[in-house]
Amino acid sequence: MKLADSIAKKFKEFGPTSWSIDNRTAIYIIAMLISLFGYFRFINLPKEQFPDVVVPTISITTVYVGNSPKDIENLVTRPIEKQLKGIGGAKVNKITSTSQTDYSLIVVEFDTDVKTDIAKQKVKDAVDKAKPNLPADLTSAPDVQEFSLSEIPIMYVNISGDYDGMKLKKYADKIQDRVEELPSVTRAEIVGAPEREIQVNVDPYRMTAAKISFMDIENAIVRENMDITGGQVEVGNMKRTLRIKGQFKQAADMQNIVVRSSARGASVYLRDVAQVIDTIKDNESYARLNGKNVVTLNIVKRAGENLITTADGVKEVIASLQSKNELPKDLKVVFTGDQSKGTRTSFNELINTIIIGFVLVLLILMFFMGVTNAFFVALSVPLSVFVAFLFLPLADAIVGGSVTLNFIVLFALLFGLGIIVDDAIVVIENTHRIFDNGKVPIIQSAKEAAGEVFIPVLAGTATTLAPFFPLLFWKGIIGKFMIYLPTMLILTLAASLIVAFIFNPVFAVSFMKPEEPMSTHHKKAVFRSKWWWVFTIGGILVHLTGFHGTANFLLLMAVLMVFYSYLLKGWIHHFQHHTLPSLMSRYEKLLRWLLVGTR
Repeated sequence: MKLADSIAKKFKEFGPTSWSIDNRTAIYIIAMLISLFGYFRFINLPKEQFPDVVVPTISITTVYVGNSPKDIENLVTRPIEKQLKGIGGAKVNKITSTSQTDYSLIVVEFDTDVKTDIAKQKVKDAVDKAKPNLPADLTSAPDVQEFSLSEIPIMYVNISGDYDGMKLKKYADKIQDRVEELPSVTRAEIVGAPEREIQVNVDPYRMTAAKISFMDIENAIVRENMDITGGQVEVGNMKRTLRIKGQFKQAADMQNIVVRSSARGASVYLRDVAQVIDTIKDNESYARLNGKNVVTLNIVKRAGENLITTADGVKEVIASLQSKNELPKDLKVVFTGDQSKGTRTSFNELINTIIIGFVLVLLILMFFMGVTNAFFVALSVPLSVFVAFLFLPLADAIVGGSVTLNFIVLFALLFGLGIIVDDAIVVIENTHRIFDNGKVPIIQSAKEAAGEVFIPVLAGTATTLAPFFPLLFWKGIIGKFMIYLPTMLILTLAASLIVAFIFNPVFAVSFMKPEEPMSTHHKKAVFRSKWWWVFTIGGILVHLTGFHGTANFLLLMAVLMVFYSYLLKGWIHHFQHHTLPSLMSRYEKLLRWLLVGTR
């Protein structure tokens, strides 16, 4: 009979839980490593406002100066559209086109299941097929570009001052070169800056008299405006490369270009048939701030990079240029449209909400499970998130890109805050029941408790996860945004199952003790607790290092310890020994009445 009981109890145990309890030191080391890895991964994950969703929408822009909208439609838009309609191997949802004076825009929208690189290649192939039917003298060849949220500028740098447009353009170029050196910046586009233009205004009468064509003038300028490599020359033991510089530096240098020379020695210079003017192009873009003209740099970050650190990096570059006097002090630099401000504020608010939610979950659990058990359960929240971060490569594969700390990911963590603790509540509460205030050894209690509830908890977790799996296959653009929500919830809830049966039983074995009677409680004893001093001193020291969020959390824990000792412990004792038994008694009476009735 004893052998049968022993076998029955052995079968009640859950193998991984028993192993973790027998190897508690290893589990604590693993927990510390996971916590450190998860914390630093959380800190270093790129932070942005929205997920970097790449929409399979491709645009084709073509410039053909000097043509009416009707001509643009017939000569450019329709030949390209004809080839686009024949695209195969990728579902095209819609093709829209706009034909304006000198300009054609065609937008091709593919099904969301089509990968963007495949869609772009399909469009490029269609455009190549259409090129034989396009005019040979297009101002610019058809330009195929993909649409991506990462292409939206994260901020605008506006420069202005008591300078002419070309001087501001020079400063903008300097800023552009330095900003584009940042690894997280794709490009910095200059808008509203004048561009230098060299005009060659030809006199047709003089051209006719000199028997010169436009092609002769063009070829003469091209031949003269170039640098030529003249080979190598040995100088001692070295070989030096000769380079003949011929590119023009100013418009006056072009005056003496020989357009044509005859056998008799007569030459026709460019100044004889044309007027060379160093001027500014007609503005193709305008930038204004507070009603005044400015030169603006549109800062575009790379996909998957940290929005906040990228914006901070741009500001540091500007500050560095100003401190080194590379930019004049009276040059006004204004940042507008800075997405990092809203992202930083919202991110911090959401983090605070998660911390407040964690504290509230802890307080509620204290009333029903006691302080020690509540801490075991509450620890499963951060630990489950950190374990979930181990599976981020799997999340990357599911979402089809790199997971960043955006609003949807943080909302998923906030949404799962109350669900994560469910598994731990069942395991710890069953351990506490079997432990029976010290009547059963804690190691035996923890092993039996996990074995008894593993199947029900597994079934409960599976049923909780089941509704989120269909969301992984949500179609359309909304699906690409929302796939982060079920992915993070599934990983976090799966991690909570691991934490509940591997880590929580170890914590229970180490720290679960028989409850002390209320009469032995001394309120002032909290100030002799080593943990109160750890939280207080640690919070002050961490504040000095600049990690104010972590410091505030440590100080909050110290305040909660005092609050618990002086007020909360008495409230919890009254709730557990008076309110809760009363509620259970009334519930039992209600069940009896429902089952038996008035019979």
